[in-house]
Amino acid sequence: MFQAKPLTFQLEGSHVAFATLSLQSIAFDHYTVLLWFDPNSLVLSNWQAFALKFSSKFSVFDTVAEAEENLFNLQMCNNKRFTTFIVCFEKETYETS
Repeated sequence: MFQAKPLTFQLEGSHVAFATLSLQSIAFDHYTVLLWFDPNSLVLSNWQAFALKFSSKFSVFDTVAEAEENLFNLQMCNNKRFTTFIVCFEKETYETS
């Protein structure tokens, strides 16, 4: 993802900032607590530290089961391109094998 836009994601902090946009629920609450009580934490500015901490605390336990569920729920929407559907299908198929 970050290699696709090297100018946008030049800094490690921009990787973390982009990833925080998708945090939800308890993971978002944990990030907010870090911002308030430990603003100089390496996790907030270093992609490797962020990925390690958040994946160890909040990662999906069974990625194959999640991919199978995503495949089961995958559907072609009227306003989406066929290529988008195929890319999603191939990604989830790869995850299940």
